[in-house]
Amino acid sequence: MREIIAVVFDFDDTLAPDTTSGFISKHGIDAEDFWLNQVNPLYAEDWDPVPAYLHKMIDAGQMNRLPLSKSELEKWGAEAPLHEGTDTIFKRLRAAVEDTNSNAILEFYVISSGIGDVLRSTKIAHEFKDIWASELHYDEGGKAIFPRKIISFTDKTRYLFHIQKGLIGKSSRGKPLDVNKKIDTEDLRIPFSNMIFVGDGLTDVPCFSLITKEKGMAIAVYDKHHLKKWDRAYQFIAEKRVSTLYSANYADGSDLSNFLVMAVRNLAQRIAFSKSTFRI
Repeated sequence: MREIIAVVFDFDDTLAPDTTSGFISKHGIDAEDFWLNQVNPLYAEDWDPVPAYLHKMIDAGQMNRLPLSKSELEKWGAEAPLHEGTDTIFKRLRAAVEDTNSNAILEFYVISSGIGDVLRSTKIAHEFKDIWASELHYDEGGKAIFPRKIISFTDKTRYLFHIQKGLIGKSSRGKPLDVNKKIDTEDLRIPFSNMIFVGDGLTDVPCFSLITKEKGMAIAVYDKHHLKKWDRAYQFIAEKRVSTLYSANYADGSDLSNFLVMAVRNLAQRIAFSKSTFRI
């Protein structure tokens, strides 16, 4: 049996500049004003952050201030910018694993609070074994009218269990209760200890905590162009929620790229060693 390593990414601000802000900015809405003066005030009314931003986007779409349709979201996804080196990191990591342990498989996943129709249309979407994100429901005219799936905070950990148990791909859709089924340890597809989680924000904290607790590796990244986000990310180190912190630059030779290469190599070596020890 071949052993599997999973590298799991958040998307917005982790692999790319925030795609939601990019979409609304493209269509003439001030992103800073949107978050600060439209979304944030809802928190005082006990809204959660993800339904709050989706609600305000849907409102803007209904008022024809934002073309919030599946086709426009997919179009934006195809052109949305990525962080430096994002489109090349997957090949380097696969090569590192293959060179270290040809019996190991490396898979990539996305668990995001962003909008699925955007993320599945990006130029790197084909790299991922599966993508879980917030989803919208559209009316007959194509306008978004309601969120049909919301992923945030501990919701994200649910999909780590999907990966662990092998509940991935189209065959797993439409079966929301399957993730609760008990599976014996020896039958788990990917143990948490074989996972690396890379994220940037507060919605990633439950995933950071779960992966760290279960002896996997949690990595925080930050956008060096946004110092406020750097301060927030540093708190993950101070609170020991993550193993390390890097600027979100995946270019060949960058600190983050080098660390990820070393991390997957280490996992591939550990798998090979554990297998040889077991045979002895």
